[in-house]
Amino acid sequence: MPTVRNRRDLASASEAELQRLREPRDDLLLEREVGPAHFIQARGPFVEYERRLAEDATGVTESISYRFHIPWFGWIFALPVRHSLRRPSGRTPWWAPPDRLDAERVRILGLLCAAGLVFGYCSVVFSQTIAFAADEFGASEGDQALAGTVVRWGVLLTLALTALTDRLGRRRVLVGTAILCPLLTAAAALAPSLAALTAAQTVARPVALALGITISIVAAEEMPSGSRAYAVSLIALVYALGGGLCIMALPLADLGERGWRLVYAVPLVLLVIAFDVARHLPESKRFARPHAERPPLPRRRFVLVALGGLLFNLLVASSTFYENRYLKDERGYSATDITIYTLVTSTPGGIGVYLGGRLADTRGRRLVGAVGLVVGAIGTVLVFTLAGSGMWLSKLVLVSILGSMSIPVLGVYGPELFPTGARGRANGFRTVIAIVGSTISLGVAGTLLDRGTSYGAVMALLAIGPLVAAVLMLVAYPETAHVELEELNPEDRVRGE
Repeated sequence: MPTVRNRRDLASASEAELQRLREPRDDLLLEREVGPAHFIQARGPFVEYERRLAEDATGVTESISYRFHIPWFGWIFALPVRHSLRRPSGRTPWWAPPDRLDAERVRILGLLCAAGLVFGYCSVVFSQTIAFAADEFGASEGDQALAGTVVRWGVLLTLALTALTDRLGRRRVLVGTAILCPLLTAAAALAPSLAALTAAQTVARPVALALGITISIVAAEEMPSGSRAYAVSLIALVYALGGGLCIMALPLADLGERGWRLVYAVPLVLLVIAFDVARHLPESKRFARPHAERPPLPRRRFVLVALGGLLFNLLVASSTFYENRYLKDERGYSATDITIYTLVTSTPGGIGVYLGGRLADTRGRRLVGAVGLVVGAIGTVLVFTLAGSGMWLSKLVLVSILGSMSIPVLGVYGPELFPTGARGRANGFRTVIAIVGSTISLGVAGTLLDRGTSYGAVMALLAIGPLVAAVLMLVAYPETAHVELEELNPEDRVRGE
């Protein structure tokens, strides 16, 4: 096991500091004293842990032996954990969840994040490669738009798959979709025509969406009440990383007219992750416990959550779809300029996602979500209105960092507000309605832009959506931070007891 040794000399250390060493730690973990100067973990994230003190005439030597296991991402936390154990007791590190997780929950969260890589890659590959595929097939922009619409409405398959999570269990659907995603995505590499590619992705992308929804459901059910949004924020960051891997693979499309097919084959490597998840991910404990089967959806909550997703997508769908076109046609950006702009202004969005998750758990969902929605909407309008540094700063600060704070809030509300027996079904319907919002957004924006309306005016009109969503969140959404799912959904508590 790794060992950390800290030395405190009597000449330089205060008596209060030495006394803290002699007491059980209460920060990243809670210790229990089992003997003189001998401590083990009472509650915490370590698989194995032991701390011993050795005092002599000149000072105290602290030796900490530990082992922790975070599937696939342990290397990221190796140095932060070691650094935290070197510091005096009493302060939970900023990167740790608000609640103290045990080793099993840490392992589950790591597996969910790993599965998120599969979702992240497979959910964006079609939009990233459609232009290259169209060149090989000689397809027009209209053909591409039609293909995108058809693939988008494959979400009806997502609804069927998420409904199965309420009948067959979270684990079976999550594992099945994690394995199917890379296989179905890779099958598109063999498509002989745009129609065949569209048909393949009309199946593959909805399977990926079902995987993403199931991951968020398991995270909400397995994490403690004060860290659900934190877990969703970490998973959202890994989703983005998966999408980034797809962008990193995109240069394969430059190898020749058929090079785009290699981008679809890359996910076969991700089967290693899928099989690891299949071996080690347990069934959600909340699903395994007795619960109401196929309870009716709470109508008010469903309307709130579904309407919130629809209103949010009114702006987001068009702003992301038309941004590159706006930069090229209105600001004269080259492809290289657009790439630099996107990397510089979008990458820091991870800061906002993380902060949003942590603040949603510590300060409450509603205020954090509403602020993110309002600031993100204002920033998006400014991006499509201002030029130069004003456009860059609006995207970087208002949209990417502050606006992204709403992402974990919107992500965690979906699983929280519905009982176990309806959680998959509710979130499947919610996704379908969000797609409706995207379709309305693209239709309205396309029509207005074709009539000569400015980009800024179009985005200002669509920004009404997230602004209304922010008001709804403040006045109508329940506050769910630090509330157990059984308290939010009495159906589960009554049947469970």
